[in-house]
Amino acid sequence: MPVFTRLRRPARTTEPARTAEPARTTEPARTTEENPREEGHPPPPPEEETGEPRGEGEEAPGKLALRARCARLRDEHPRAARAARRTLHGLAAALILGALLLPNHAGALRPSRFTRIPAEAIAGAVLMLALPRRPRIVAAALYGAGLAVLTVLNVLDIGFNEYLGRSFNVVLDWGLLDDARHYVEDSMGGATATAAGVGAVLLALLLVAVMALAAVRLGGLLARHRARAARGALIAGTVWITCTALGLQVSGVPVASDRAATALKVQGKRVRDTLRDEAAFERVARTDPFAGTPSDRLLPGLRGRDVLITFIESYGRTALEDPVIAPGVTATLDAGTGSLAEAGFAARSGWLTSSTFGGSSWLGHSTALSGLWIDNQQRYRTATASDRLTLTGAFGKSGAWDTVGVMPGVRKSWPEAEWYGLDTVYDAFGMGYRGPKFSWSTMPDQYALEAFQRLEHGRKRDGGKNLMAEIILTSSHQPWAPVPEMVDWDELGDGSVFGPIRKAGRRPGDIMADTTASRREYGRSVEYSVTALTQWLERYGTDDTVLVFLGDHQPIARVSGVRASRDVPVTIVARDPEVLDKVADWNWTEGLRPDRDAPVWRMDAFRDRFLKAYGSVPHPAED
Repeated sequence: MPVFTRLRRPARTTEPARTAEPARTTEPARTTEENPREEGHPPPPPEEETGEPRGEGEEAPGKLALRARCARLRDEHPRAARAARRTLHGLAAALILGALLLPNHAGALRPSRFTRIPAEAIAGAVLMLALPRRPRIVAAALYGAGLAVLTVLNVLDIGFNEYLGRSFNVVLDWGLLDDARHYVEDSMGGATATAAGVGAVLLALLLVAVMALAAVRLGGLLARHRARAARGALIAGTVWITCTALGLQVSGVPVASDRAATALKVQGKRVRDTLRDEAAFERVARTDPFAGTPSDRLLPGLRGRDVLITFIESYGRTALEDPVIAPGVTATLDAGTGSLAEAGFAARSGWLTSSTFGGSSWLGHSTALSGLWIDNQQRYRTATASDRLTLTGAFGKSGAWDTVGVMPGVRKSWPEAEWYGLDTVYDAFGMGYRGPKFSWSTMPDQYALEAFQRLEHGRKRDGGKNLMAEIILTSSHQPWAPVPEMVDWDELGDGSVFGPIRKAGRRPGDIMADTTASRREYGRSVEYSVTALTQWLERYGTDDTVLVFLGDHQPIARVSGVRASRDVPVTIVARDPEVLDKVADWNWTEGLRPDRDAPVWRMDAFRDRFLKAYGSVPHPAED
């Protein structure tokens, strides 16, 4: 038999035979930045020094896969990864520094404002270096979120200063944001208002998230380069202290900045003052020199006369003095003075300093009629909940007048009518108007005045009483596009005649971003309101008619200027010389246009001066 010999095969292995080539690896050589051990850099300190935990257990599979994929991308594109990382660091730093240095006035938004050294950044860096990993992440996230909230408040300050001439009140002004949404809806449509509101909320939430992530990223960067970051913080702190001590400035702006800390301090003071003001104002509102005046001793100098107190929206000193606006408005006032004189009327005019600016018209109305300085919503709520005697209420309390309110801007319940002492109120839906809206204004002033004539002034009154009316004219409300035009009084009908005028007018979007166009259209709207009022008085006024008309506030700062006064014109018109003789000692200017140097009173002084001029006797309420 043949003999078979079993040959032993070499053992198999899964590892190929090694060659002389260097072993290949999927991880490229690390740069100096990524590997601090190269070029003389010391190894990273142990965990107890850096605060970085090690060996915390296995991570979730999804997180491991994502980490592996990111690592593979970094390995495959090291330069792109390094550039992206540095870009993110730069954007995070720019975002944090921008938030720390952001001013709260539009006029201060200049490049020089963002080249300063913020103390809060130095303090934040020191805090990040002092904390271990997890507390550092929490502190950084809170730091970033707090900066985002401060940024939102600064943006609100910019908007409020631009439109209302004052800063945002974190206690009182949140309700005005809803009014702003309604204004956008009336001016530019519901879809635009909804989109703007949702977009603003989402943007604010996104800002909080992004700012927190930016702060966490920068905190991690500082921890990885602890020694260099500590030296940098020390140098920056030294420079900041030196610049502060020497008062160093660049382009008129201090190099050293504590803008964020100052903003927080101002916001805190504003909150504290607001809370204190509520109690103090409530005591003032209860002190009324006319609270106990008997009815027969209220306004005896006006008995037997119909009195109209009319507010013209945004009718301010700017309308009579701005070089772009004034020529048309003053010509209209002078023409009105002449035409009223031909009809037998005379006028006296002065100035009042309004409690509000650019908006919140109800604050101006309530200040003029209550004799209280009502410059915020909390004061308004306190006043309207009190027993304070308003000027309109004094007419009603006397028993000699029926009191009426003509309020074309009121489109929902208005409980304040009782506080104002108004027996009857005609709102936007109660005057029979069937024509188009003119942006925010529900109807042209000419129609509102004609409706007042038809519903109240032109009818015979029962009981022998006269008529007192508070009338709010709204056609000069921003955005001043489209502006109505005067039509024949006999053709007003239900207001449909204004349809073609509305269609041919300018759209709000055409002028809202154009300051010069806004100023011109604002002037046209004031001319229209004054013309409608003076023509109504010429057409329907009698020997017993007394007209008081005034502005409620100046137009927004974009039209009137950031340093404009709060002064508004005020005028009394009557045929009976005795009516004007009673205010002769006021030294007001003859005619509808007050002189530049005519007397200026605070608006809250008007009620008491008016009551006293026409015979009312002060008599405080008995305790």
